[in-house]
Amino acid sequence: MNVLDRFRLDGKRLFITGGSRGFGRAIALAAAEAGADVILNGRDPAALAKTAEEVRARDRQVWTFQGDIADSAICEDICRRVLAEAGPVDILVNNVGGRNLASKIEETSLADWQKGVDLNLTHCFICTKMIGAEMLKRGKGRVINIASISGMIANRGIGGRHYETTKAAVIHFTRATAADWAPRGVTVNAICPGLFMTEPNLAWSKTHPEVIATFVRAVPMGRTGEPEEIGPLAVYLASDASSYVTGASFVIDGGYTLW
Repeated sequence: MNVLDRFRLDGKRLFITGGSRGFGRAIALAAAEAGADVILNGRDPAALAKTAEEVRARDRQVWTFQGDIADSAICEDICRRVLAEAGPVDILVNNVGGRNLASKIEETSLADWQKGVDLNLTHCFICTKMIGAEMLKRGKGRVINIASISGMIANRGIGGRHYETTKAAVIHFTRATAADWAPRGVTVNAICPGLFMTEPNLAWSKTHPEVIATFVRAVPMGRTGEPEEIGPLAVYLASDASSYVTGASFVIDGGYTLW
C-alpha cells in the first residue's frame, strides 16, 4: 500500500455537526475529496443545501439533517435519525461550538452559562455516546472533537468564559473517552484551533478589530488561519494514517501558544 493510500477514506461515512459552514464545511469537503460519504448537520437549511451540493460535486453521497444540535432533545433525535437513515457512521466529528456571549463572569446568568455548556460540551457527549456506541459494537471507528486552544489558555480581552471552560472540558473528555475506548477499536482525538477567520470571527473583526489585531501580533506566523487549513488534519485523524493515535489534542494555531 502506498503511504498516501493510508489517508484515503473510500467506503467510509462521516457525520459532522455544524457541517454547513466554517470548519464544518471545510472538513466535510476535505473528507469528500478523500473519498468519504458525508452526513451533514446544521441549523440553516440554505447553507446545508449549498454545502451538500459541494459534496455531490465531488462525487460523494450526502445526507442532511437540519436542527440546532445544541438543544439536547434535538441532538438526541438527530443522532437517532442519522443512525436509522444514513448509518453506519465510521467517523464522527463533533464540530458545533462557539462563544455565544461576551459577558464578564460576574455578569453572566446561570441560563446563559448553561447555554454555553450545551453549545460546546453537552452535544459532544450526546453524539459521542450515541454514535460512538454503534462504533463500539462494530469494534472500529473514529471520533474527532473540535476543541480550541482556548481550552488551554485564557484569551485576552474577551468575555464569555464559558468558552474556555467548556473547551477545556472537551479536551479532557477526549482523553477520558479515548482511554476507555482504545481497547475496543475506537480512537478519540481533538483538534485545537487558534484564530481562524470563520464567519463569526469575520463579524467579530468588524466590531472588535483591536482584539483581532492584538491576537495576530502574538502569532509567530503573523496571520490568522483559514478554515481550509483544518481539513487535512481532520482527514489524517479520520484515516488509517492515524491508526496508533488516540487521546491526542492537535494544536493548529500558527504558533500562538508557543509563548
